[in-house]
Amino acid sequence: MTENTSNTTAKSAVQLGILFGIIMVLEFMVAYVMDIDPISNPTAGTIMNVCNYLIFPVTLIFIVCNDYKKANYGFISFSECLKKGVTLCLIAGIIYGVFSVIFNMIFPEFIDEILKKTRAVMLEKSPEMTSEQLEMALTWTKKFMNPMIAVPVTLLMFSFLGLIYSLIIGAIVKKDKPQSF
Repeated sequence: MTENTSNTTAKSAVQLGILFGIIMVLEFMVAYVMDIDPISNPTAGTIMNVCNYLIFPVTLIFIVCNDYKKANYGFISFSECLKKGVTLCLIAGIIYGVFSVIFNMIFPEFIDEILKKTRAVMLEKSPEMTSEQLEMALTWTKKFMNPMIAVPVTLLMFSFLGLIYSLIIGAIVKKDKPQSF
């Protein structure tokens, strides 16, 4: 029973992680193709961020934990919730990180466009910013767009989000097996 249940739920976390990653990739591609810029259009950026960092992960972690609970005769431990949620978000982060590296290799001008838009927004929001401060901020922005930094940061960020949301969801849905079961 336990081995089959573990395989099924691990598969469920992986599948939903892949789905989450694909959703984020598609969301990015639609925004790119439709020329929706989250930097100059903060409303679009806010909606995308709320979906990617709150709604999708919370919903999918809740679904994977409930699937496990149903497959395990109504029981799920706190640690199982953590495993499922972090796995789901880690897989989504891997997919999105790899996609961004490939996308930036195919379209290297994208980074330059982002830096130009970031410069314009920074000057608009902080006109008193000196050119040295502006260049330093853009240098750091460019460093964080480097794949050697961006991918690990993306993985850490999504894993951390998965951990936090799994802690919350695990506290809500957990139901430990009784010792006699």
